[in-house]
Amino acid sequence: MQIRELRTDDEAAWRKLWTGYLTFYEASVPEAVYAKTFARLLDPARETQRAFLAVDDADQPIGLVHYILHPHNWREEDVVYLQDLYVSEAARGTGAGRALIEAVYAAADANGTPSVYWLTQDFNATARQLYDRIAAVTPFVKYQR
Repeated sequence: MQIRELRTDDEAAWRKLWTGYLTFYEASVPEAVYAKTFARLLDPARETQRAFLAVDDADQPIGLVHYILHPHNWREEDVVYLQDLYVSEAARGTGAGRALIEAVYAAADANGTPSVYWLTQDFNATARQLYDRIAAVTPFVKYQR
């Protein structure tokens, strides 16, 4: 397995993985959002919104992570929001999820933005086992309009 940046020829595989992620969270987005998100993730002028893929030995994508750099009022440096993380069912347990998170950590460190955070739902017990080993849980409760 290897971690690499998203490429233009990854659209079909990326879409399949992101659909799996959205389905897990019982969510969906319109076609326009798929197209816009993929374009944003590849736009070199949008350095704040990026993606990595985990690929198998045949360079077939098996997982994805999207992350966003943004300012934070309590810090001089920006922070990184790890927005979406997903590994295909067939590739779970291979270390792909951890490798994707560590790739975001490395990108954040290289950018001088060492703080990385993300959200998950409380029922996501399998992923939370990994998260508990690689990060610290916070006491924040999310509200949304």
